[in-house]
Amino acid sequence: MIDFIEVHNNSASAKIALQGAHIFHYARKDEKPLLWLSEISDFEVGKAIRGGVPICWPSFGMNNSDLPQHGFARTSEFKHLATNEIDANTTEVILVLKHSKETLALWPYKFELELKVTVSDKLTMELRTTNLDEKTFKITQALHTYFSISHISDVRVKGLDKKPYLDALTNEQLTQNGDIVFEKEVDRVYQEVNEQILLKDKDRTIRIKNEGSSSVVVWNPWIEKGKRMSAMRDEAYNDFVCIESANAFDDFVEIKPKNSHTLKAVIS
Repeated sequence: MIDFIEVHNNSASAKIALQGAHIFHYARKDEKPLLWLSEISDFEVGKAIRGGVPICWPSFGMNNSDLPQHGFARTSEFKHLATNEIDANTTEVILVLKHSKETLALWPYKFELELKVTVSDKLTMELRTTNLDEKTFKITQALHTYFSISHISDVRVKGLDKKPYLDALTNEQLTQNGDIVFEKEVDRVYQEVNEQILLKDKDRTIRIKNEGSSSVVVWNPWIEKGKRMSAMRDEAYNDFVCIESANAFDDFVEIKPKNSHTLKAVIS
């Protein structure tokens, strides 16, 4: 079993694993969880949790063949720096990962990666990368958020109309027309995103607002791929949609020595 931090205040509750600084539960008081978590997910050292908010860093997808898919942060042990009770409704948790002999063998740069999680009536995630090296490096990254939904047929994603996207299944560059609905596998990287995104379900609307990025990934594995995925029931694709706050493809980040970049997502 991996170690985790549990937060309760007057607004909400959350659980954050030290491995991967992985938020795997967030719910406002007396409401259903906002995040989806697989009932059969592994909570084992070295295995990524299926659901919640995995951190993909310093590489998102398979952009760097020398690194594990989605990078090494999601299975690395973060250090708990602080938990601050801002007020009765707001709690802040800060976790940090620094370069080590193991990370330098995978990725030859010195860095500090800090996640600040603010648990209130909103869930705020701020992922800050600081370059501690003497040379510039590039990163792609994502807060790979799994949202809990009533049923895949009941949801639509608003706020991406007319946005260009890469269809990762066909490698085509296309333009979104209207809302996104789910009737098959969807794996798309939207670009030029600067508006709030809405995930409309039959009984609630989830709002996602990003800063420090202009790309968003929308993903659902559907039936066949869902059956092939680890730590997930065959029918689980009905229960979640991933809307991922990202710096992907052309939206990569170049960080000079002693400089920082913050990817921020606010979910409400």
